[in-house]
Amino acid sequence: MADVDLVVVGLGYVGLPLARRACEEGLSVRGLDVRAEVAEGLNDGRSHVDDVPDSAVAGMRAAGFAATTDTAVISRAEAVVLCVPTGLTADGEPDLGSVRAAARAAAPHLRPGMLVVLESTSYPGTTEEVVRPILEAGSGLRVGEDFHLAYSPERIDPGNKRFGLRNTPKVVSGCTPLCAKSAVAFYGRFVDTLVVSRGTREAEMAKLLENTYRYVNIALVNEVALFCDKVGIDVWDVMHCAATKPFGFAPFAPGPGVGGHCIPVDPLYLSSKAEAEGFTFDMLAAARWINGRMPGHVVDRAVSMLAGMGKSVRGAEVLLLGVAYKPDISDTRETPALPVARELLARAASVTYHDPHVTGFAVDDVELPRAEELSAALRNCDLAILLQDHSSYDHAVLAAAECVLLDTRGQVAGERVTLL
Repeated sequence: MADVDLVVVGLGYVGLPLARRACEEGLSVRGLDVRAEVAEGLNDGRSHVDDVPDSAVAGMRAAGFAATTDTAVISRAEAVVLCVPTGLTADGEPDLGSVRAAARAAAPHLRPGMLVVLESTSYPGTTEEVVRPILEAGSGLRVGEDFHLAYSPERIDPGNKRFGLRNTPKVVSGCTPLCAKSAVAFYGRFVDTLVVSRGTREAEMAKLLENTYRYVNIALVNEVALFCDKVGIDVWDVMHCAATKPFGFAPFAPGPGVGGHCIPVDPLYLSSKAEAEGFTFDMLAAARWINGRMPGHVVDRAVSMLAGMGKSVRGAEVLLLGVAYKPDISDTRETPALPVARELLARAASVTYHDPHVTGFAVDDVELPRAEELSAALRNCDLAILLQDHSSYDHAVLAAAECVLLDTRGQVAGERVTLL
């Protein structure tokens, strides 16, 4: 008999906010993670996720939440949600190792009536073709007859103060209509709006489409930025003017590249699945090529700026401002700051970084020096590159710096500032 409403498997950027939201609505929640340091930290009231402060963990603990590395906790649950990472292999192929491992860990502990949900982003068919066989073989139970299996793609946006788990519409789907009904009943306890998909493959595809849409449009404006640089057009004024159209145009901004766990990765899941089915997404290939050019373009612009000062990039003191992949968070997954720094180092520049949220940043296992004090760092460098516009960065201070500044985000105006 279940004595826990929910066990969340994987307590990262997706799983921990989910556990927090369920706790807020009075569900009894337990967390499962393979990392002992994560479980111990949460049990001691320490968070490792930007959007879940220590105070929120304290509230979860007061509501009965506990984390563990023991998979036996699954047997106590009414519902189990798998929120494990789905990245890429060294060859750039989809890596479902964590999904398979989570399913294998859950299978022996399943029992009739239980709901299992996959939230990890993956290609269409993952729930039915990967997770389902593992669960059925390991439990001896049948989906749709003995237990429910559903897919509900995560829509966590780290750092977003307006939309959280409660007020972001959530897509849910099931392997059978009864599975979907069970998932709707579960998520309806703590999410305001539910969107029921026709099936798990449609829900999986919808998630990939959401992030591929962003990936392709970012590539479009990045290529526009490359063209504008070539012919002397102010790309930021172009973007401002185009964004005033109240219909038929969604604004995206150019930048040094794409980062985060979703946008650079999810399109590769889609293209990989397409190739397996004998289909080619030509637009994705083009977008990947364009977005991949941007870190090199940033470095080329920096080299040109140094040359204009009579300086060589070799031995130049270059300061990277903001190495997280988006503003006001500490997450550096797939950050474009990495290839920018790597290319600068390859050209023999001396590279330092400043980021109020990131306390350690390595390039190929070599830690970059971190500037603790911004004003001193700006005085001591030849060139600064604004890669991420954290809200703590005072644009007036950056504009007044003695060094020249390459602004890849189009936010700073000044005589010594060059916009991407």
